[in-house]
Amino acid sequence: MLPLGWYAVVFVVAVTTTALATWPAISLATAIGYVDVPKDRKVHARVTPYGGGAAMFVGFCVAMATAAAIPQFRPLFHASSEALGVVFAGTAIFIVGLIDDLRDMSAPAKMAGQVLAASILYFCGATMYQFHIPLTGQFVVLSPSIIPLVTAVWVIALTNAVNLIDGLDGLASGIVSIGSAALALYGLKLEGLGLLPLSNIGPLIAIIACGICLGFLVFNFHPAKIFMGDAGALFLGLLLSASTMVIGGRTPPASGITYFFFAPLFLPFFILGIPILDMVMAFIRRTAKGTGFSTADKDHIHHRLLRLGHGHRRAVLTLWAWTAVLSSLVLTPLFIPSLTTVVPFAAIVAGIGLVLLFWPDQRSRATEEPIEPLAPALVVHDES
Repeated sequence: MLPLGWYAVVFVVAVTTTALATWPAISLATAIGYVDVPKDRKVHARVTPYGGGAAMFVGFCVAMATAAAIPQFRPLFHASSEALGVVFAGTAIFIVGLIDDLRDMSAPAKMAGQVLAASILYFCGATMYQFHIPLTGQFVVLSPSIIPLVTAVWVIALTNAVNLIDGLDGLASGIVSIGSAALALYGLKLEGLGLLPLSNIGPLIAIIACGICLGFLVFNFHPAKIFMGDAGALFLGLLLSASTMVIGGRTPPASGITYFFFAPLFLPFFILGIPILDMVMAFIRRTAKGTGFSTADKDHIHHRLLRLGHGHRRAVLTLWAWTAVLSSLVLTPLFIPSLTTVVPFAAIVAGIGLVLLFWPDQRSRATEEPIEPLAPALVVHDES
């Protein structure tokens, strides 16, 4: 197993670089008019600069360059082209998000950009090769003909999930930081058990994703000084999709290890349970209304919490706490094997609780007041 100290070095570089890059990003975005202006479908009350996505992208690139210069990480960069593929795919999706922030791309054009990023991951080998079947110990090896499709679907799903949850100050960056930290710990534990090769790029990508989110969160927590925009949200979704695929889609069968009661590829459904639930609810809601999936509304989970009377920070902290709970369900069987049999039941209870808590109640919606800006200092933005 690689010394954890070197992972800590890369993590600190990611946090520091992103935080330092955010200062000029605020000034530059304001100067060139790269800002989020309040609109009817949004409820923030003041013009707020974008540019957080650019700061995170810079932090990612510097952290990756730092890791490449560390001899202990040499197998990650010289054994395959996966690391380079993540950089190229991240660059492509960042540019797509940047254009969308500036010009509001159509849904098909944005999806084409996501497919392009997924294609780069596939051709560079940063994808999944097999799929574990939960509760059986069996796994399916994906045929070469279906891997490109699976990769594209995975990237599209996770990038949209992160993008949809980016509606309150600090919400997306906090959720991704918690989820990516859990994913990194999971991957490192598998390496320690000998179930994941040291040349796997997944844990490093997850640690860097956590670092750039925390570096940005200093400026993005309520009241936010800067937004990440689609450039940041899509970029974070790409990093999570890449890291989950190379960790969950590479783990070999492990007979006798009971924590594989779930498939490792199901990790995102735990660590990103909130964004994925929000995306599913949005799809069902908008389909029932006959509107397109890309049609924005004010019925996301975070909007519902605000209507229930939670303040901005309390709503964000509530969703952070749920993400931490779901992520802990992934880690518990690895670090406390005696609780393995309890985790499936806890996961079911948590899932039911999430659905009951956040599923819109149509009977009460008739009496709910529309969300209005509470004060000029309130900044809430919905980039879905």
